[in-house]
Amino acid sequence: MTGPDRQEEGNVATNPTSTDRWKALDFGPPPSGLEEPGSPVLVDYLSEGQVALITLNRPHADNAITTEMGARLTEIVETIAVRPAVRVVILTGAGERAFSVGSDLRQRKDMTKEDWLRQRQDFDRTLYTVRQLRKPILAAVTMLGLAAGGGSPALLPRLLPPGKALQMLMTGDPITAQEAHRLGMVNELHPRDELLDAARRIAEKIASNSPTAVQAVKRAVQLGEGQPTEQAVAIMMDMHWRSAVHPDRIEGIGAFNEGREPTFQDPDY
Repeated sequence: MTGPDRQEEGNVATNPTSTDRWKALDFGPPPSGLEEPGSPVLVDYLSEGQVALITLNRPHADNAITTEMGARLTEIVETIAVRPAVRVVILTGAGERAFSVGSDLRQRKDMTKEDWLRQRQDFDRTLYTVRQLRKPILAAVTMLGLAAGGGSPALLPRLLPPGKALQMLMTGDPITAQEAHRLGMVNELHPRDELLDAARRIAEKIASNSPTAVQAVKRAVQLGEGQPTEQAVAIMMDMHWRSAVHPDRIEGIGAFNEGREPTFQDPDY
């Protein structure tokens, strides 16, 4: 291609048509050149180490997930997985605007295909690590988003009617907290300044129960989901018997009959 045709192609590449497409979103690419925080993910251990608070820590970018953030999140969750004293995890995002808007598209802008695929592998590991954690995870979020690579196409239709799930996934339209609550996507609504306190109250209540029993319940629900009723009941009974022979059963019954608070052991793993 030569002459005017090549010049026309150059104009198309360097003079993109403006659009109002992104104005409906309450976020955009983070400003370039801003200093990154010391760590993209923070972890604090609360309630005598029984509750881990994980904070996505890129508020200047609405906690958009970079390769480094994904790797750090994986590292933290893997550490929590082998720390028996931690019984519950709270996952939240720093700043006032968003829990996370998904992958950082500014970082992806200059990626090669190989770079992108490598990041995708890293993020797959992060998602798998979070999903496989035996301890319960509470999300304290200030804005909800859907991510195709984050599991939304697999998870959302299990929560919502298929038509509604497909509409949300195909349009990418944001929804309000009130609508998410109405649809059953979130359990509770709280003012922003009360959100973490509410999450911590729930986490501490869960942490006060037998961690072995709590993990057994989570495992039974995960493995039984989508199974025929009899298969789901069989999975539940297997988890129940594992808990029934645990010393926590004796402690729980004793505490009930003696009118005292139970002292449950940390789980074996």
